Amino acid sequence: MRPSRLDATHDPSLRSWIESANDAATDFPIQNLPFGVFRHDFEERPHIGIAIGDQVLDCLAAARAGCFESLGPVIGDALQSWSLNALFLLGREDARAVRAAASRLLRSDTPEGTLAKAMRETIIVGMDRISMILPAEIGDYTDFYASIFHATNVGRMFRPDAPLLPNYKYVPIGYHGRASSIIASGTTVRRPRGQTKPGEAPPAYGPTHHLDYELEIGAFVCGENALGDTVPVEHAEERIFGLCLLNDWSARDMQAWEYAPLGPFLAKSFATTVSPWVVTLDALEPFRAPAFARPDGDPPPLAYLMDEDDRARGGFAITLEVWLRSAAMRAENAPAVRLSHGSFESMYWTVAQLLTHHSSNGCNMRPGDLLGSGTVSGPEKASRGCLLELTMRGAEPLTLPSGERRAFLADGDEVIFKGWCERKGAVRIGFGECRGEIRAASTAAE
Repeated sequence: MRPSRLDATHDPSLRSWIESANDAATDFPIQNLPFGVFRHDFEERPHIGIAIGDQVLDCLAAARAGCFESLGPVIGDALQSWSLNALFLLGREDARAVRAAASRLLRSDTPEGTLAKAMRETIIVGMDRISMILPAEIGDYTDFYASIFHATNVGRMFRPDAPLLPNYKYVPIGYHGRASSIIASGTTVRRPRGQTKPGEAPPAYGPTHHLDYELEIGAFVCGENALGDTVPVEHAEERIFGLCLLNDWSARDMQAWEYAPLGPFLAKSFATTVSPWVVTLDALEPFRAPAFARPDGDPPPLAYLMDEDDRARGGFAITLEVWLRSAAMRAENAPAVRLSHGSFESMYWTVAQLLTHHSSNGCNMRPGDLLGSGTVSGPEKASRGCLLELTMRGAEPLTLPSGERRAFLADGDEVIFKGWCERKGAVRIGFGECRGEIRAASTAAE
C-alpha cells in the first residue's frame, strides 16, 4: 500500500494569524486551504485565491509581493493567471508545493507568517468584498452514475423487476455533458423549456414541470495525457487536483421522453452549478476511507479498474446535505429546511476508477476537465440526493415548514448544498456551499 501523505499541513495543532480560521465551525481552517477564483468588487480582472477562515489569500498580490518566490517563476506565473487552469496543467506535485507554502504564510508561528501578517492589507481580502466565479475554464464535462443506491432507486421506478442494467457493476456509467452551461454558485437557474409527453397525450413543448436537483461531487482534472494514452488506476489520483460540490440540475419529464436511445440531452444541458472552492486531495488526506464494500456475489472490478490501494483508501468521508428555502419561506424570513443528509462513502465507484475508465479508450483528459460523480444517495430514504428519489417520482410529496408541498422544484426555490469532513484526531474542513435559485421559464416575448 502506498504511504499516507499526511504532513505538517495537516497538524491539528496548527493555528493561523487569521483569527476566523481558528474557529472550530469554519469550513476553511488552515488545514484546508482550498483554491478558487474571485473578482474584487472594484476590479474586473480575476484573481486566484486560497480560502482561510472568512478571508482569502490573494495569490496574485502575494506572488507579486514575493511570497511564493521560493517555488520558482513557473509556479509564480500560474498563480497570477486568470483561472486555475495553469496550476492544473502543472499538476498535483506543484499544487502540493503551493498549498504547503500557503500554510507557512498563514501560520502564526513561522517567519513567513510574520512577514505575511505585516503585508495583510496587501495580500488578504475579506470574502464579503469579493465575488466568486468559476474556478476554471472547463473544456469538457462528464457526468457519471456512480451511486448504486441512486441507480437502483431510479431503476426500480422504471424497471421494477430489473432496476440495475447488466453493465452497472462492471462499467462506471457516464455521459458527456455540456461545459458551456456550467455556472458558478449563486447564479440563478432559469426553468428550461423542452418536449415532454405526459401519459397518453401527444408530445408538447413548454416549461418543465418536474425540475430537480442532483447532489454530486465534482472532480477537477489536472495534468494531461496524450490522445491514445490511458491513465492507470494506480496513478489516477495524481490526475485529480481536488473536489467541489456540484448540482447537475435535471428536468425529469423532459428526460423521460428524450433519453432513449442515446441518453440525457436537453434535460441536463441547461445548467450545472459548481461550488467556488476546490478542496485539494491533499487537504482530504486525513479523511480517506475504504472504497465501497461490494456485497457478496458482486463481480470484482475488471483488472484495469482494480488497485488494492484504491480499494483500501480510495474513498472520502465527506458528509453531504441538501437544504431548500422557498420564496414564501424567504418572505417570512424563515430558515432553509434540510431535505437530505448522506455520505460520499456510499459511492460504488471511486474517483480514481472514474478517471481511469474515462481514459481507458485513449481519451485525452485535459487540465480543467470536470467529472461529476452522479447523484450521491445512500441506503436510507433520508440520504437520497434528489427529489426524484425522495418523493418517489412525485408520488410522495414533501411538506415544507411553511406548509407548502413539493414533488419537484417550484419557481423561487433556492437549493443549497453543503459538504464537510470531520474525524477524531483531525480538524474539520468543509467545501463551503453550492447555491442556486430557480427563476421562471422564459416567455415567447423574451
